Amino acid sequence: MAHRTVLVVLFDGVQSLDVTGPVEVFAGADAHLGDRGGAYRVRTASLDGAPVRTSSGLTLVPDQALADAPAPHTLLVPGGRGTRRPDPRLTDWLRGHAPRAERLVSVCTGAILLAGAGLLDGRRATTHWAHCARLAREYPAVEVDPDPVYVRDGHVATSAGVTAGIDLALALVEEDHGRDTALTVARHLVVFLRRPGNQAQFSAQLAAQTASREPLREVQQWITEHPGDDLCVEALAARARLSPRHFARAFRAETGTTPGRYVDAVRLEHARRLLEDTADGVERISRASGYGTPEAMRRAFVKALGSAPAEYRRRFRPTTA
Repeated sequence: MAHRTVLVVLFDGVQSLDVTGPVEVFAGADAHLGDRGGAYRVRTASLDGAPVRTSSGLTLVPDQALADAPAPHTLLVPGGRGTRRPDPRLTDWLRGHAPRAERLVSVCTGAILLAGAGLLDGRRATTHWAHCARLAREYPAVEVDPDPVYVRDGHVATSAGVTAGIDLALALVEEDHGRDTALTVARHLVVFLRRPGNQAQFSAQLAAQTASREPLREVQQWITEHPGDDLCVEALAARARLSPRHFARAFRAETGTTPGRYVDAVRLEHARRLLEDTADGVERISRASGYGTPEAMRRAFVKALGSAPAEYRRRFRPTTA
């Protein structure tokens, strides 16, 4: 089995977990497949081959200078504070050398470095949720999708913030060497294998702000725990001991979204988890999640995810569920 060389680009201000997370995944796969010839040869390189200081203060010592690095199979570009004002020499190196890699990968704001080198023009990409607006504003030729954990567009893959690099690396290992290898690595790292690329960066609860006022915070928790109940504005307002009009206005002011949209997001997330984690039928899941009928659930899935519940389960339910 031929090794795939993974070259990780280092620079001052890099986010350490953007580097070490994927490196541990690839190294774990290589250790698992060692008796069969290994899987990956991971190398790190900085512009001059000098040590770099990460955003958290750690010092990383690269294997070599970028100028001395051969064309890798996978070129991985991490993010971090150093992407705010990148060294022009790094941008030039990426522009000239990244196209030689068979697979181009970024973690977090590493996508901004790729975009600055023109490598994401005309492609769909993502980055850390806090920097998606910047990526879209500064690089209008890039189709920025702020929601997924990671995005694949041809041989280019971009991921969201920090730990999403682990999700993407596991997906690449599964693509290269099969699910069993990826699952073994995930178990060793004590992380989930099944988080699919199109899963939202935030859960419904995290996507909305947590209300500071006690009655509204209690209502948010009630919605999460009872997605199959009557969650109309009138019922929720009564639970908060407010008038429907006052409740709707206060909920939006506190959470940044309307009660209806919040309920929709919670129900969708609940249904997705049941599809991934249980063998329950679609009809039962639709009732438990508050949709009432499979058709109503199907419409919600198609609108939000572009696929029907059955297709979602086929693609994303773990084989061990």
